[in-house]
Order: sequence, then C-alpha cells, then structure tokens
Amino acid sequence: MTSLRARIALLLVASIVGVVALATLAVVSVVRGPAPEATIEPVARQIRLLAQSLPGHVASANDVQVELGDQPAKGQEDERATRFLNRALEHSGAAFPATVVRIEGKPGMVASVQLPDGTWMAVDVPDFSPPANRWLVLSGWITLIVLGATAVSLYFATVLTRPLVMLETAATRIGPDGILAALPEEGSGEVRATARALNQLSSRLKSAMESRMRLVAAAGHDLRTPLTRMRLRAEFLADDEDREKWLHDLEELDRIADSAIRLVREEVDQDAVEPVDLERLVRDIEAEMISLGHAVSIGHLDKVSVKAGALGLRRALRNLIVNAATHGKGCSLSLSATGNHAALTVADRGPGIPPELLGKAFEPFFRVDPGRRQSIPGAGLGLAIAKEIIERYGGTVTLENRAGGGLLQKVVFDAVS
Repeated sequence: MTSLRARIALLLVASIVGVVALATLAVVSVVRGPAPEATIEPVARQIRLLAQSLPGHVASANDVQVELGDQPAKGQEDERATRFLNRALEHSGAAFPATVVRIEGKPGMVASVQLPDGTWMAVDVPDFSPPANRWLVLSGWITLIVLGATAVSLYFATVLTRPLVMLETAATRIGPDGILAALPEEGSGEVRATARALNQLSSRLKSAMESRMRLVAAAGHDLRTPLTRMRLRAEFLADDEDREKWLHDLEELDRIADSAIRLVREEVDQDAVEPVDLERLVRDIEAEMISLGHAVSIGHLDKVSVKAGALGLRRALRNLIVNAATHGKGCSLSLSATGNHAALTVADRGPGIPPELLGKAFEPFFRVDPGRRQSIPGAGLGLAIAKEIIERYGGTVTLENRAGGGLLQKVVFDAVS
C-alpha cells in the first residue's frame, strides 16, 4: 500500500466508516428505549397488586404496600407528569385528583391519588425519561467525532500535499549556481517519483552549467592565440594611427577573454568559507584603490564579520568599488551593523543608471552607453562576477540611483556574532 492514490482512498474509506459508526453509536446511546428491568418490574408490581385483590388471597409480608394517608406524598411536584396523570385518569373514567412528586434521594417518582372517601393513596411510579446527562453524552460523542475527523483530515492533507511541499522546499534550496540540492527518494510511490525527477533535473542542470563553463573557458583560452598573432601583425603596420587603433581593439578583446576566464574560475575554484573581518577588508581595498589613483574615501565603518571566502569576497567588493570609482568619478564607502545584518554601501557621484536599465546592470557585458566602450576600459563583467560571488556566500547586492545624483551600491550579509 505504497501508492499515494491507494492510501488516499483507504483514508477516505476509514474516515467515512469511522464517522458513521461513531454517529450511529451516539444516536443509539441517547434515543434508545428504557432497559427491560425498568419496564418489567412496574408491570410485575401491578400484577401482584391485582393478585392481592383476588378472593381467597392470603396476605403476606411480600405483598405490594400501598400507602394511605390524609395528605399526598411530600416532595417536588413534577407539573408535566402531574398533568399527564390527571389527563389519563380522566380518559379512563376515574377522574380522581392526582399529583406526582419527586422525592430527593429516591429514584423515580411518587404518584398520589385522592380516593372518593378523601384518603390519599401513594404509589411509586418508575421514571422512563432519558438520562439527565444525555446532552453531555451526546456532546462528548460529537466532540470525539469532530476531533477524529480533524485528525484524519490533517493527516490526509499532509499526505496529499507532501509532493507540493517537496517542490517548494526544493525551490527554496536552489543554490546561487542554479543547482537543486539532492532530495531523499523515499516515501510513497508518487513522492519517490517526484524526488527522482527533481534529482534528475538537478543533475542535468549541473551538467549544462559545467558544459557552459567549459565552453566559455575554452573560448577565452582559444582566443589568446589569434589575438597574439594579430597583435604581432599590428605592430608592423606602417600607419601609426591605424596601429594604435588595432592595438586598442586587441587590448579590449584581451580584457574580455580574461574576464570570461575569471568568471569560470569563480564557478570552479571556490575558496573555503570562514569568518571575514569586513571592516578590515574594506580598509585594505580602499588603500589599494588609492594607490592605483582612484578617488575613494571612507565614511563610518562598524566592526563586523561575515561568513564568506576571503579571496572571493575581496574580488567582489573590489569590482564594485572599481566600478564606482571609474564610472562614478570617485566613491565613498560606509559599513553599518544593524541587528544580525551587515550592510556595505558604495556611493558614487556619477551619472547613475537609467531606471529602466537597473535590472540589467548585473548582466554580463552590460553597458549603459555602448558608445563609451572605447573611452572606459573594462569588459562589462565586473558587476556580474561580483553578484555571483556575493550571492554564493548568502549575501545580496542591489543598485539604486541617489536622489542628489550618482549610484548607490548596497551589499548586505548576515553578520557573524
């Protein structure tokens, strides 16, 4: 019984049968008639009373005692029973005044009938009404039915939605590289089939990613040989202006090839994750940028550490800062620790990015203005590589235009206590 369909059918049958059985039992226990001993014993007393009145009867201690007195029996009058008894006596042709009372501590009721001579005769009357706690019993059964049906329904819903939960879990566990984490292939047939399909999808995605990386690396590597030959030929051009143009274009092609190879290495050669002093790392990068002639300044820096690969994180932050210093005419850095998060802000004073292009800024080879390719060095892969590294270590990077002009790059990580 491993099929999800069979298990659902069995659960439905069991829940229906169980609910019907409990409901039937509750109804029977409440509306069933009185027990035989409750009805036969009064009949036996009536027969004995009639036998006592027959001629030739010898009185004994076992005779049914009828109490006679000047007053009716004392107790709490049952108006409903009194009304019924008087109506019954009237219909029988013996319209004697009667009253029915309940005596505390005594089961049943006592009926008092006034005889023609004014004497009151008191006899016991059995109580055939349903038990006093009938509503408590019925409420208990209904509560049991509701709880049982709820438990079965919850289990049924859990079993039914388990494949959907597995899909949701798999989607949330997708890594920065787009690969699904392996799922255990256990449970019902449908659940195992779902897990198996997701694992096969993950394997195919991983193969496709590796194939893409090999293709990019091979293309970047193979470009070096023709680029070298073209550079040698360009060196022998007689026209100085043409030679400079050729060499400039070849240098840009060389940077693009190098960037593609570095992007592949970021995917393959991942350094170990460890606590990294982010404040110290930002100061080191700032000193390096100043030594290279970039206009970089530091604002407020909080002391905070994050979990990441030191080399990879340094490369990512360096790319963001170089991008701001190059395109934004200088930048300022600030680091704040709030709660369990560390936020690094890189603000520049450049033209910013048009709002409709902000979503494309992290795409490989992105340029705000393709016409600036010749004036500003770079292959357009810096932001793409930075985003790849930051998200691999669980961080996020966002871009937004500043109100006073310029671009704001914000990197957020979980802080390490």
